[in-house]
Amino acid sequence: MMDASWIAIAAENELAPGQMKRINAAGKRLLLCNADDKPYVVDEMCSHEDYSLFLGCIQNGRIKCSLHGSYFDLKTGQPETGPADKPIRSYPVEIKDGQLWVCPR
Repeated sequence: MMDASWIAIAAENELAPGQMKRINAAGKRLLLCNADDKPYVVDEMCSHEDYSLFLGCIQNGRIKCSLHGSYFDLKTGQPETGPADKPIRSYPVEIKDGQLWVCPR
């Protein structure tokens, strides 16, 4: 059940697979990512060098930082390759009434 902390961020079919959208929600810089037709929301900035992951790419359920090549799992936020060794945050996403909703708490 969604409460008032959930924010509508995009139409359900707004992004094609492999696309991203920058979002500001609850004072946080987030990225909405479509990986194989599944929506994910993660922190926009890489945990290694405060660099926007929006400039990277999505592959196999992961997002790549284009600065140093680190990959992060979109579901968990865990780094899969160095040099990043700290996770990015992943946020819950729901689909309701044709909209994508995120809980940025």
